[in-house]
Amino acid sequence: MGWMAAHGDVPTYNDAPHQHPSVCTRRPMARLTLEFPEDQFCYSTHLTVRVTDINAANHLGNDSMISMISEARARFLFEFGIEETQEDGTGIIVTDLATTYRAEAHARDQLLFEVGVMDFNTYGGDITFRITRPIDGALVAMAKSGFVFFNYKLGKVVQMPATFSGKFSKVNWLGK
Repeated sequence: MGWMAAHGDVPTYNDAPHQHPSVCTRRPMARLTLEFPEDQFCYSTHLTVRVTDINAANHLGNDSMISMISEARARFLFEFGIEETQEDGTGIIVTDLATTYRAEAHARDQLLFEVGVMDFNTYGGDITFRITRPIDGALVAMAKSGFVFFNYKLGKVVQMPATFSGKFSKVNWLGK
């Protein structure tokens, strides 16, 4: 059961205990929604939830989910022959991560991480993740990780190498 199903109402700004009631009107808090084109997922890998990934609420913790997403990302890049840092000093930097949780995962759950790319631009794009539990088909989480190419020797953001974009011919480009 997801958070929304378990808790019913959408939280409001006035539900936050640190805010004075006169500061906000009673309106719903913004909720993040992540949806990705089905045809952009081009890699998948399985990861198992470890006992050490479990938090005090007895389910997969946010920090551990982020680590698992990072592992899936590293496996994806390796599978496509993409080095984290090239000889010329160019590498990939994660610029942001957005995650929505749909169901709890528990110790020893096998999770399927489907990975894709979308929204390329001159300097980077997004790596997308759909995380499911195959045993019952539950959607556990969706995530999007923004990235740019950065040259560590020059200390600046650089254009996406053609060798990278060429591996993903179906990906949409923003601003083109």
